[in-house]
Parts: sequence; structure tokens; C-alpha cells
Amino acid sequence: MAAIFRWPLLIALLTLAGLLAALVGDDAWDAVSWALLSVPVALCGYFSFVRGRRQD
Repeated sequence: MAAIFRWPLLIALLTLAGLLAALVGDDAWDAVSWALLSVPVALCGYFSFVRGRRQD
């Protein structure tokens, strides 16, 4: 059961850390927030385009 929630929990924690980094500061914190918030977007792109074409 724990294996089912491992990856969604990790993605949620990265997103939360990115949102908090955007709130707490500027300059380097902005770069951290962009990097962390791009992880879910990159994963969506990977699973919708790259992995979706392999199953066809």
C-alpha cells in the first residue's frame, strides 16, 4: 500500500517546497521555486508524450 503513494507524495512535497520557496524570498529562492515547480510539469509532459507513444 505504501508503494502506491510513494511517487505522488514525493511530487506533492516537491510542489509544496517550490511554493514555499516562492513565498519566502527572492533571487536564489526564485530559481529554487522554478526548478521545483517544473518537476510536475516535466513529469506530465513525459508521461503524456513520450510514454504515451510507446504504448501505441
